[in-house]
Amino acid sequence: MTETNLHELVLTRLIPASPAALYRAWTEPDLIMRWFAPAPFSVARAETDLRPGGSTCIVMRGPDGTEFPSSGVYLELVPNARIVFTNAYTRAWEPSAKPFFTGIITFEPEGSGTRYTARARHWSAEDCAAHEAMGFHEGWGRCADQLAELAAGL
Repeated sequence: MTETNLHELVLTRLIPASPAALYRAWTEPDLIMRWFAPAPFSVARAETDLRPGGSTCIVMRGPDGTEFPSSGVYLELVPNARIVFTNAYTRAWEPSAKPFFTGIITFEPEGSGTRYTARARHWSAEDCAAHEAMGFHEGWGRCADQLAELAAGL
């Protein structure tokens, strides 16, 4: 196993929607709120500042009302193709207390749909293992299903 594999979790799907629809669902707050949390969780708030260094904050809400905020910054935005973000910074390049991962989301045309790939690159192998144990594949997989359903109607 390579060093990258010890630090990276990957989810990929062929989604019957355009790259533009998937990009919109990842960048427009009203759309993020409709798919980003695995049911029965929901999204209480979504904020985006779509530029490198711009902040993002998504607050998931559990069935019992507990909120789980996730803040970070965008590192790269290529419309309809790629989004890179990290929680290593909170906003305005302020370091976070505990960086956990960098997300790399790609949208590649394939046939009549899009090859959607979500990568979570962690700072350590231990963080990667912890994220996997938290249910990365199940949770992000459920979200990908919800994303696909939403994007099909855009």
